[in-house]
Amino acid sequence: MAIGAHSLAGEPRQDDDAPHVLVVDDDQRIRTLLERFLRKEGFRVTATADATEARRILSGLVFDAAVVDVMMPGEDGLSLLAHMKATGEMPVLMLTALAEAEHRVQGLTQGADDYLGKPFEPQELSLRLKNMLRRRPEVARVVRFGAFRFDLKREELTDDGTLVRLTERERRLLRMLASRPGATVPRQDLVADEQLGDRAIDVQMNRLRRKLEDNPADPRYLQTVRGLGYRLVADIADGP
Repeated sequence: MAIGAHSLAGEPRQDDDAPHVLVVDDDQRIRTLLERFLRKEGFRVTATADATEARRILSGLVFDAAVVDVMMPGEDGLSLLAHMKATGEMPVLMLTALAEAEHRVQGLTQGADDYLGKPFEPQELSLRLKNMLRRRPEVARVVRFGAFRFDLKREELTDDGTLVRLTERERRLLRMLASRPGATVPRQDLVADEQLGDRAIDVQMNRLRRKLEDNPADPRYLQTVRGLGYRLVADIADGP
């Protein structure tokens, strides 16, 4: 039974260890059906209706894959795809009308990992997601720097095996930096997080440095990239 043509029965299944998929589609019916079906298939799902909200969500969470509609009001899916590929290696499946061949070519040029035309069979989408996840490079889940170890899945920081207490804002900030170890995270991405905000970024960074750095005034790990943002200098980034 194709999504985009009929309804879907069944209840979602929750699994904290399942791959986390971001669904971006302005059609509420498709979002709801995809959420329900993919959860039954063993995925965790976060869904949103537009690219602006998707960017905000991506600034604070790490996903294993994304399903993005090409044609959406405001920023379209191709623009969002370019943003995703510029900031990470998450595999992206694009949804498009069958007649939009030019969009498929453009999206593949910009790094889309797969395409599926509407209407589509939900089982096929699930299989395509699983294939993409099998092909993807290993995504870091544990980031090590000095004696510190940050587990992205558990959101836990340890210092030589001892748990380090973090506030929720410090945890969010470290998670955003650790999800891209060694890369510069633009300041605007941090500011876009509603729980951090522009004025709070520097304050939270200073507090976090006091917990991680021998000399917070001359940081080794949490470095400022002048005019751009911040980066976490990691020694090792391990897979799942």
